[in-house]
This record gives sequence, C-alpha cells and structure tokens, in this order.
Amino acid sequence: MPAEFRLILKYADEPGYTPDIDCYLRHGGYESLKKALAIQPKDLPDGKKMSAPEQIRDDVKTAGLRGRGGAGFSCGLKWSFVDRRSGKPIYLICNADESEPGTFKDRQIIHKDPHQLIEGMIISCFANDVHLAYLYIRGEMPEGAKLLNKALAEAHAKNFLGKNILGSGYDLEIHVHRGAGAYICGEETGLIESLEGKRAYPRIKPPYFPAVLGLYMCPTIVNNVETLCNVKHIVAMGAAEFAKLGTPNNTGTRIVSLSGHVKQPGYFEIEVGKVTIGQLINDPTFGGGLRDGRKLKAVIPGGSSAKVFKAGEKFKLKRKVDGKDTEVEVDMLDLPYDFDSLIAAGSMSGSSAIIVMDDSVDIVEALANLSEFYAHESCGQCTPCREGSLWMSKALHRMTHGEGRATDADYLVKIADNIPGGRTICAFGEACSWPVQSFVAKFKDEFVAKGKADEERRAKESAAPKSATPAERSELATAVK
Repeated sequence: MPAEFRLILKYADEPGYTPDIDCYLRHGGYESLKKALAIQPKDLPDGKKMSAPEQIRDDVKTAGLRGRGGAGFSCGLKWSFVDRRSGKPIYLICNADESEPGTFKDRQIIHKDPHQLIEGMIISCFANDVHLAYLYIRGEMPEGAKLLNKALAEAHAKNFLGKNILGSGYDLEIHVHRGAGAYICGEETGLIESLEGKRAYPRIKPPYFPAVLGLYMCPTIVNNVETLCNVKHIVAMGAAEFAKLGTPNNTGTRIVSLSGHVKQPGYFEIEVGKVTIGQLINDPTFGGGLRDGRKLKAVIPGGSSAKVFKAGEKFKLKRKVDGKDTEVEVDMLDLPYDFDSLIAAGSMSGSSAIIVMDDSVDIVEALANLSEFYAHESCGQCTPCREGSLWMSKALHRMTHGEGRATDADYLVKIADNIPGGRTICAFGEACSWPVQSFVAKFKDEFVAKGKADEERRAKESAAPKSATPAERSELATAVK
C-alpha cells in the first residue's frame, strides 16, 4: 500500500505543534545547524584539507538533491557554479514566491514550521560563505511574512542568527522581502530585479547567470523553500542515508499539492518515485478517488504550466529489466511521480502540483481560464510572449463566448508554436504556450466541435428573416444549437 513519508512535514500537523522557536527546539530544532558548525576540516589524500562548508556542499551533491521549485535541477551542481574567486560577496535568496496555479506546498512549511526553513537557510548560507540572505515571499501571503519575521527575531535572540553564531565566528543576517504578487517574480532573475527595487524583467542568460552575476551583480544562489529545508535533513541524516530515500536520481521526498475533482484535495509528502499518479489520485491515503459518478478526463501533473495528460494515455518508457534497458508501455496513471518519468512522458513534475479534471470539465473553458492568467502575468518584455499570450487568451475568450470558429484549434497552435524555442528571455514563453499546445493536441475534437457549433449557429442567425426581432433570432439560434 502506498503511504506518506513525512520528513519535512514530520511535525507540522501534529496536535500542539506550533511555529514558535521553543516548540521547534523541543523537537530537535537547530541541532543540524550545531552539527554543521562543528564539522572539522577533513584531510584529503593529496595533503589538502576540505573545509566544513566544502564538505556540506559535497554532501548536498552526493545526496542527489534536486530543486523542488520547478526545473528539478541538481542543487549541489547549482551551488558548484557559484563564482567564489571574484572577491565579491555571495548572496542567497530563498524563493518563497509560490505563484504557480495549483501549488500550495511551500506555504505549509512557512505557516506551520518556519524555523525549519530558517535552519535550512542558515546551513546553506554557511556552506556557501554567505553573510546576507533574503527571503522573497509573495505579496498574497501576509501572514506568512509575519510568521517569518517573528521566527527570524526568535532565532536572533537565541544567537542562531547575527554575529558570531553559536560562538563559531560565522556571521549571517536574513531579511524578509515581500513581493507585489507578480507570477514572473518566481523566475529567479525576475525575482532578483524585483529585490533590487526594479520592474521584474527577467535577465538575459548568458551573461546574467545568478551564480556569477546575480543580486547587485554579485554571485547569487536562488533556491526554493522546500529545497532549502532538505539541506537541514541531509546534514542531520548524512548524504548516503538521504540518497536511500526515493529512487535513483530522484532522491528524498516531495510535497505534492493535489487539487481539482478528487474527494480529498490536500498536500501529501511522499518518497520521490515511490507513488504513482494513479495512487495519488485514487488511493484513500491521498486523493480518495474522483467524485461519485464521475470519470477521469485529464490530469495536469506539475502546476498549470505543465503539459496536460489525457485519461487513458500510454507512454513508452525505458526501464531496467533484468539489468537491461527495455522499452515498456506505461499507462498514465501508472507513471511514478518523479522528475524523470514525467519528463519522459512529455510533461514535468514542475512545482509538484497535480490538478485533476473529471468528465464534467469543459476543456475549452479550462484552457481559457489558464490562458487568461498567463496573458495577465506576462511581464511584456519579449514580443512573442507579450503578444502571443494575449492573442491566445483573446481567441479562447471568443470561443467561450459563442464566437468560435472551426479553425481556431489550428490558429491557437500556430500562435503557441511561435512563442517558445529560444524566442524569449525566460521560460514564461514555454509556460504560457505548453498548456495550449498540449490541450489542443490531446482534445482537438472538442475545440473543433465548439467552433463548428458556433459557426452553424451564426449561419442560422444570419439566415433568419430580416423582419425577425433580435429575440426571435436568438430563439432560432438556440433551437438550432
């Protein structure tokens, strides 16, 4: 039977567990920080020594930790790119701008266990010689910002932050910065621009890779809330033990946001790859199945920008069978919920948000809703994205207001195909085009049928006697429809 495996959320929902530092300390809080600060230099075979920060960075890489914010990039590898020779200060930013529709996992940590995030941040800062860090939190989470500021003050009072932390000689300050509710600030360079007080226009990469030219043109690390929490657990249990959780190349746990037409929507922490999409939707431990009398129609597996899966889809994936790579056919519901399986199936786990749609959903309406969001949230810097997201939204608005055309499906795909592929500075172009490309590809018949029905209705209306009143024309069109 599939089951939750709570590592980050181990205490979060326990009765009596509170977000204050005294409760956190009673449950072993800041012990990982003490362990990290006490690590002694390690002798290497070549006679050199590996410092405590270097050992932690090496452990994070060995543990196989991948980013939990969207791309799933190796955290340890990301840290290794940091320019440590420039002489400039290194900054760390926690990306708490949780804005992907369908995603509500990071706020559980912020609201219920903020000190775990702060401890993970302090260890990560120590590992990377960071002395000033920022917590960038989205504007629609005012209570979360209050809780984080309170937690930072408590950590200061106990000497877990500030000057000479726990007598180690290490200094660190962390500040909370509230965003203004822009989706584009979830993109790391857009976030950095916003943090600097400018409009959140993403930067061109290269040359502005944050690891080299980030905040104030200094080397900068940007990590997600859940990612930084995992660093604390890697130090606590050791890289080898952490790597045993999950599956190869997909280690540790993930907090999954499950929403839509399931009986038990919510958030669940699982070992990566140990639970399938079908189990997350249907098992009583998780979603508990669809609403009574309904059938599954579609699943968005990784937040609204991930490509949609159609119920009944099958994929050919490579699997190890008797030690050999073999291509096997896997049903969508049997896909393990991990980074690599979902990518191989043509989508992604993204922000680990699963949106379930049953057969009551009008697919055209659903896509129109998503496209309206992306058209509103485009920063407008790149023409393909600014114009493309708007025109897709306009076309879908027509289709949902009785003005559709049979050719609209092809028209939408033509627009969507001209946005991604290196034509925009950041990945927002992909984020707005992927839903359109996949929805139309998987459900084209519904788009065509809706357009044809509208054309036929309008043709009947125009064929009505000229003497007919508007009410009579509408009645005739309704009868035809």
